[in-house]
Amino acid sequence: MKVVGFTIVRNAIKLDYPIMESLASLLPLCDEVVVSVGRSEDETLNLVKSIPSAKLNVIESTWDDSLRKGGVLLAIETNKALDAVPADADWLVYLQADEVIHEKDIETIRAAMLKWKDDKSVDGLLFNYNHFYGSYDYLGDSHKWYRNEIRVIRNDKRIRSYKDAQGFRKFDHKPTNEELLNGGEKLNVKQSGGTIYHYGWVKHPELQQNKQKSFNKMWHEDEWLDKNVGQAATFDYSTVDSLARFTGQHPAAMLPRIKMLNWNFVYDESKKKFSLKERLFRFTRKAFNWRPGEYKNYKQI
Repeated sequence: MKVVGFTIVRNAIKLDYPIMESLASLLPLCDEVVVSVGRSEDETLNLVKSIPSAKLNVIESTWDDSLRKGGVLLAIETNKALDAVPADADWLVYLQADEVIHEKDIETIRAAMLKWKDDKSVDGLLFNYNHFYGSYDYLGDSHKWYRNEIRVIRNDKRIRSYKDAQGFRKFDHKPTNEELLNGGEKLNVKQSGGTIYHYGWVKHPELQQNKQKSFNKMWHEDEWLDKNVGQAATFDYSTVDSLARFTGQHPAAMLPRIKMLNWNFVYDESKKKFSLKERLFRFTRKAFNWRPGEYKNYKQI
């Protein structure tokens, strides 16, 4: 069984992405890892190339920043990395630049890939998610945080990164940019048994604000950015609706970064800010184990 990882990254230093930690967690699972590095305003390319691994295949890309609808630019760039994987790979593992795999899950994920490798009805494998917010001690726990997403896909050229590259869909032809936002067929998936540790909402408030300004340009025009992101120097983490304290263990690849934590984040768990929608969601979840309206861009079989 041949396993190849793939990811994209741009301005990792400027925007404080844990790309080195992400790749360190991915390499043990893979025979090769394709990293597409967008032309950056910092030394991201040299940073990625500094990783001492023969498994690493670094390619370069120029992003079209005029594409400002639905985050489709991220899907387009992810598909460039996807197209660079070798044809003889069985499974492909996708991580975003702020996602990390825990070392304790490696063998479980590998076992799931072996189990379903020859079952062509299985298009991909699903992962649970831990979404950290504000600091490494808290997780987002309201319904707006997706619980699961596909991070292993079969090496099938019909499978393409979809929308803002959060997930994947299958197409019977080369999709247009508009189809990447609205078309395709949901993948049939099985559980991988693994968890993705997502650190995109854990940054110094100044760096988080810089990320919001940069990131939202892939969805919105300048007028929206001025109104909704504004000119503030720091990001206001206090607006979050609900968090829960994280009681587990972080991946080993993240521990040096966590030790360098250089800002304070205080959250009062007794003062959650539930909307009426969130209260109803929590009631149905507790009473009926039902999550109405939960986002699921896949078919679990």
